[in-house]
Amino acid sequence: MSQPQAHRAASHSVFQMFRLEGKVALIVGGARHLGYDMAEALAEAGARVIVTSRSANDAGQAANSLTRDFGIETSSFALDQTNAERVAAVVTRAAAWKNRLDILINNAGGGSGGGACHLLERDPKDVERLIATNLTGTLHCCQAAARVMVPQGSGKIINVSSVAALVGRDRALYERNGLKGQAIDYAAAKAGILGMTRDLAGLLSPHGICVNAISPGGFERPDMPPGFVKDYSERTPLGRMGRDGADLKGAALYLASPASDYVTGQNLVVDGGFSIWR
Repeated sequence: MSQPQAHRAASHSVFQMFRLEGKVALIVGGARHLGYDMAEALAEAGARVIVTSRSANDAGQAANSLTRDFGIETSSFALDQTNAERVAAVVTRAAAWKNRLDILINNAGGGSGGGACHLLERDPKDVERLIATNLTGTLHCCQAAARVMVPQGSGKIINVSSVAALVGRDRALYERNGLKGQAIDYAAAKAGILGMTRDLAGLLSPHGICVNAISPGGFERPDMPPGFVKDYSERTPLGRMGRDGADLKGAALYLASPASDYVTGQNLVVDGGFSIWR
C-alpha cells in the first residue's frame, strides 16, 4: 500500500481553484477584443475588475458591460502605458479602490501602427513608438504593480506576448491578401516581453508573485479578407484561426487563478498549433 505523500497540501475543489471572489484585477487594454475577453473571464469567475484604455469612454463602457453581465464591481481609467508617471498614478488609484491589487494583465499594445511596415521603408519614429507601446509600457505597468504586490506578499502578473515572438512570418501570406502585415519591431517587442517575463518571475517569486505570459496566435476578425483567414487556417494544425469570446479566456483565467499557484516564468501559447508546424 502506498504511503501518503509528505507535505501534501490540503485538498481543494478543482472548481474552487478557478474562482476569484475577493480578488481585484487590473486589465490594461481591456476595452475590446482579447483584452475584453480576458476581463470577461475574470469577471465571470468573481473578480472585481478595473479596465483601462487610451479612451476613458471606451474603458467606462467596457466596465459598465462587465457589471451588467456579471454583477461584479468595476472601475475604469484612461491610460497611455507609455507614460510612466500616468501608469504609476493609475496603478496607485487602482490599488486604493479596494486596498489591494491581486492580478495585472498587460494586454495594451498593437501591431505596426501607421506607416510602412517593411524593414527597408520603416520610419524610425514608428519603430520607437511601437516599442514604447508594446514593451516599455508593459515594463512600466509591471514595475508599478510590483510596488503594490511586493508589500502585499502576493499577486499574479500576466503579460500578453504573441506568436510573432516565436516564429518568423511569411509576408507573402499578408501581401497576396492585400494586408500590410506586421513590422519586425513588433516581433522584437513581443520577444522582449518573454525575456522580461522570465526574469521578472525570478525576481518576484520570493515575494509570492507569479509572472507568466500568454502568446496568442491569429484571431479571426470580421474585417479580415476571407482569403487571409483561409490561408492562415490552412497553416494551423487545428485548421482555423482563434475565436474572439472563447479561445483566450481559459488561459487567462488559469494564470490569474489559484489553479496556477505553482506556475511562474512560463509562456502559454494559444495559437492552434501555428508555431509548431512548418
